[in-house]
Amino acid sequence: MLKTITSSVLLLALFAAAPARATETASSKDTSVLDVTIDQAKIERVPEGTSTLVIGNPMIADVSMLKGGVGMVVTGKGYGQTNLIAIDGHGNVLEDRQLRVAPTNTVLVVQRGDQRSSYACNPICMPTVQLGDDAKAFGDAGNQIQQRNGYAATGATK
Repeated sequence: MLKTITSSVLLLALFAAAPARATETASSKDTSVLDVTIDQAKIERVPEGTSTLVIGNPMIADVSMLKGGVGMVVTGKGYGQTNLIAIDGHGNVLEDRQLRVAPTNTVLVVQRGDQRSSYACNPICMPTVQLGDDAKAFGDAGNQIQQRNGYAATGATK
């Protein structure tokens, strides 16, 4: 019975969140803001002549220039908004753009009192680690992921 109730609560949470996320996505299509998903990389063009890229808050995102200076790779590291500045070889600002890092659409967050844990659902839900998770859930899942990756690396070298 408890499993059925828990499953029903999870399904209700998924369906309740879907319209809100759809509305949020439709209303947040501002082209002056570069949107990136946390833990994912995105390739974007840079203004011609860019020699340096600066991220306002490196805890939110990371940026690397592609060879040839025609593009950049932006990786979402933490939730929030910061700015991205493109500078030419003479120190002139070519572009100062807002950069927003948002959560992925495939994560289900379960809140049990003050304890929070996250599950990656696509289509089956499996434990994952997300910023804001309870320290124990974050640590347990993170340690299992590290251990699994270690096994995979060891197996790949044999």
